[in-house]
Amino acid sequence: MLKIIVDAMGGDNAPAEIVKGALQALRERKDFKLVFTGMEKAVAAELKKYKYDASRVEVVDCAETITNDDVPTSAVRTKKDSSLVVGLRLLKEDEEAGGFVSAGSTGAVLTGGVMLVGRIKGVHRPALCPALPNVRGTQTLLCDCGANAECKPAYLSQFALMASVYGKTAFEMEKPHVGLLSNGTEEHKGDPLHQEAYALLKQTAGIEFAGNVEGRDIMYGDVDVVVSDGFSGNVALKSIEGCGKMVATVLRSSFASSLGGKLAYLRARKYIGKLTTALDYSRYGGSVFLGLKKVVVKSHGSSKAKSICPSVIQAVDACRGNLIGEISARLETEIAAEQE
Repeated sequence: MLKIIVDAMGGDNAPAEIVKGALQALRERKDFKLVFTGMEKAVAAELKKYKYDASRVEVVDCAETITNDDVPTSAVRTKKDSSLVVGLRLLKEDEEAGGFVSAGSTGAVLTGGVMLVGRIKGVHRPALCPALPNVRGTQTLLCDCGANAECKPAYLSQFALMASVYGKTAFEMEKPHVGLLSNGTEEHKGDPLHQEAYALLKQTAGIEFAGNVEGRDIMYGDVDVVVSDGFSGNVALKSIEGCGKMVATVLRSSFASSLGGKLAYLRARKYIGKLTTALDYSRYGGSVFLGLKKVVVKSHGSSKAKSICPSVIQAVDACRGNLIGEISARLETEIAAEQE
């Protein structure tokens, strides 16, 4: 049976929220097993709080934890008994292990993913790709959102290809439309990097390129995939997160400011709930690290159970949809075409 490895010690709310969320995913889906990596006593103490199918849960004891204060490359090399390193090593070595989920240090997950799991043949740079809610009631994939601050046009073209495959395999997007994040929709907009990337994306086979898009189009436009360098993508992602929190805060304070506001809230809470849900991208899980030989999902460092659960399911769906195989096949086709 498919195994999903979960870094039980990664994130601000580990291990309590990590264990809780992973077990929730276990109840929702019957087609995988959980492997927790972390301090066995701490994980066992959390597991005792819940009823679950013990035959589908395993705990691998680890004595160390990588924190956000650690230097990623050094930590991955020296903390060999950390929950993150042990988990990624198991992912590589166990044939039944298809995915890994962690809310730990982003830098360590990225570094460990490349060093321990390895890149798919032909991948220039792996990229982080979260799914964000949009006005159409579906999802928009943002690739890259932080793994590669500096990019070349060829990287952006490959991000588009990998994210398109991800959209088809995990989100049932028949023909994902791809937009290039820029400072205007006109073809001539952007710096030399984006202008060159635009020209290359127009010629990239296997994607439906829709041209340039602006930041507002990530959630309000009609594209399914937005391609970006990691610096711009991360700024966009954090801006969206901040906007969602601001809207929720303003609504709460406005309704609580007077008796009339409280009464109005009672009538409007159903719609406010829908708005809050629509802005909460954590309900889709974390960011898949596209380009590795196995599925790696990076959850937000402050993730709670409601975000860990979909992150685990996200890993399961990516494995069941043969994400890695599909990306590998597409890249092989691209490499073969270039050599002709």
